[in-house]
Amino acid sequence: MTSELRDGTLTGWLAHHAAARPEAPALIDTEGTLTYRDLQHAVALLASGLARLGLAKGDVLAVQLPNTRSYLIAFLAAAARGLVFQTLHMPYRKSELQGLLRDSGAKAVIVTHQGTDSRAHDVLSVRDSLSALQTVIVAGAPLEGCSELAALMQHAADEDARIQTGTDDRYLLLYTSGTTSSPKGVPHPYRGFLNNALDATAELGITSQSRVLSLAPMTHLYGLFTMNLALAAGAAMVLVPMFNPKTLLQDLQQARASHVFSAPAHFAPLVGQALLKSEHLVGIQGLCLSGAPVPFTLAQTIDGLMPDGGVFQLWGMSELQAGTYGRPDDPAETRFGTAGTPAPGTHLRVVDETGATLPADTEGSLQVRGPSVFKGYLDRPSETQDSFDSEGWFVTGDLAVIDAAGFVSITGRTKEIINRGGVKFNPVEVEEILLALPAIQQCAIVPVPDSDLGERGCLCVELAPGATLSLNEALEPLSNAGLAKYKWPERLEIIDQLPMTPTKKVMRGRLGDIISKRKV
Repeated sequence: MTSELRDGTLTGWLAHHAAARPEAPALIDTEGTLTYRDLQHAVALLASGLARLGLAKGDVLAVQLPNTRSYLIAFLAAAARGLVFQTLHMPYRKSELQGLLRDSGAKAVIVTHQGTDSRAHDVLSVRDSLSALQTVIVAGAPLEGCSELAALMQHAADEDARIQTGTDDRYLLLYTSGTTSSPKGVPHPYRGFLNNALDATAELGITSQSRVLSLAPMTHLYGLFTMNLALAAGAAMVLVPMFNPKTLLQDLQQARASHVFSAPAHFAPLVGQALLKSEHLVGIQGLCLSGAPVPFTLAQTIDGLMPDGGVFQLWGMSELQAGTYGRPDDPAETRFGTAGTPAPGTHLRVVDETGATLPADTEGSLQVRGPSVFKGYLDRPSETQDSFDSEGWFVTGDLAVIDAAGFVSITGRTKEIINRGGVKFNPVEVEEILLALPAIQQCAIVPVPDSDLGERGCLCVELAPGATLSLNEALEPLSNAGLAKYKWPERLEIIDQLPMTPTKKVMRGRLGDIISKRKV
């Protein structure tokens, strides 16, 4: 099957599975099961509706929906119509939506409008400033001045609505997470991402019999990758609309997933409170932790509770999808402590400040080349040029160590380095030690200005329920670990809730802004 789908498109993949296994489940949610034949029909209906709105090949369709069947149908319908699919994260409101829709030049946007869960009013409030935006489509209740998603699918499908596309046509527009700077548009053609996912299905053991669950939002690269995996294998995508820590254990048991993709923050509170049990993980062959640094003990604990599989990690970026990941037969230590080895066709290296390649087991700046790597940012030629070296290696901005066997450990971001009096250190290793403290639910160390040393480390903590913490209590495990004192945080700030991206990465830039306004 792999050879038949290589260098394909989403429309071709869907047609293949609908013809080969029409009654096989394509998605499973609270509404029931949609087969591949049903999915193909729903996609044809929406593609026809989008055509009636005047959307043509190459136009940008922005979508802000949770992990629902409407999102998946819209994703595939955009592909069938030859559109470029732009993702918008659910937490985004008026300010973020205005900036992203203006930057992309989206001609239409699909947003929620149901009771208090509505983004339509946010878009309508800035619509006059968006010259390219022609249509607002609402999923849910009707709203004056908007088209209805359900109504677009009520007419018969028009075969002419489907546009012929090729593997080198652009189909997706992602935006970087913006943890340290403003988001940048990252356009992609089919070839890189779909082949990357197709290869990963074989590497990760995902087949047509698998059930794939993403706890990460599908508006993000990570969630989209899981959707691509399921579509590549002809597997079933199990949908949980929004991550809810109160229902996660129940969601896991009801999903009966074979492969689960999540962030460490999804499971850390459950493990910390000893709520996660083996019965919640029955049938899971692979549980991927990605999107943020993964504490070794967290991965080890979850793995020990899995009766039918194991934990692995993945490293990826909006610019290349999945760059590395663990394999089911990798040694336990590498699955717990590294992001695995490169995806097929992907090449990695770490370099020093001069660009010289560093030997194994040496930390440096991570660079990547490969067939899934993007060609450049949307309308940002200077930033594109700065992101590639003279040999065509993409400069990821990550710090990493690659061992002699090729296993990759992501150790931080170059922009997260703290420069204390000319001595630089990576705060991630400090944070991992501190996360073992029962009082700490989430933490991050960010630099604060200092007149004598330039920068000092400030520990920002989101406490576990009912917990308290002093700076001296936080320093004790660092002392016990034998960590050099210049790496110790010199200020403590308790934050009710750390600012996070939709995929549970700490927004360090915003966190720095928050603490800068506090009195020392």
